[in-house]
Amino acid sequence: MRLTISHETLYRFNPPMRSVVQSHRLTPSQFEGQQVVDWKVEIEGALRGASFRDGAGDWIETISVPGPVHEVRVVVQGTIETRDLAGVLRGHRESVPPEAYLRPTTSTEADRSVHALAEEALADVPADDHLARAHALANAVAGAIQYCPGETTSATSGAEALAQGQGVCQDHSHALIAAAQASDIPARYVTGYLESGADGAAHEASHAWAELWVQGIGWIGFDPANQCCPDERYVRLGSGHDAQGAAPIRGVVDGAGIEAMDVDVHVEKVDSGQSQSQTQQ
Repeated sequence: MRLTISHETLYRFNPPMRSVVQSHRLTPSQFEGQQVVDWKVEIEGALRGASFRDGAGDWIETISVPGPVHEVRVVVQGTIETRDLAGVLRGHRESVPPEAYLRPTTSTEADRSVHALAEEALADVPADDHLARAHALANAVAGAIQYCPGETTSATSGAEALAQGQGVCQDHSHALIAAAQASDIPARYVTGYLESGADGAAHEASHAWAELWVQGIGWIGFDPANQCCPDERYVRLGSGHDAQGAAPIRGVVDGAGIEAMDVDVHVEKVDSGQSQSQTQQ
């Protein structure tokens, strides 16, 4: 599938900041499931800094904007060829060992409810059927958290979303990571894009899911919010221990004041003309 993506993030500052420095994880991952046809990231007035591929295989770029900074506009545009690998991250080169993703964060800490969910999900699954165990955990999280925008915040943990029984893709991903780590399965958070098609299902153009390490196979993506593994509709950007660590844009400002952010994402399937857009405020 060929997908075109337009992703614009606008930061406004009041009063203006003395300077802004950002780290970007906005370039698609390199693996057998996707190939970049063309891709560019533009930030007017920015000074380009270091660029490198980190140990997780993600391409990181740093920029700085000298002040006074009234606003920063980050514009991403590109075209990607994707194919369905049933969620398997095949051909992705990285040096971080899977065991590093057994460490929980505040967002992925497992409480008693998470442990109980994981134990119940795996009760009848053979210990040596690693793939079935991963699917069982993903299905359990999908059944326990109803997709419901506006009921959680960026600070909500996976355990809190599980207790509420409601959330969005971030909450599903955090809860699945927590359940997997509670079951001694390495797991991590993934950010990217999703072309929804015309099925009318509730999901987002700017999207997130989890990857679990399955012995004998490697990293496999699971999207409990949509009850599937990532296929040709998904574009993978990068990963981290949680949403904060995997954020496409992270930054610091020099100055005090009010910061506002608007995000607009368009994902279009080229051959059918189907598209989806989302604006977040």
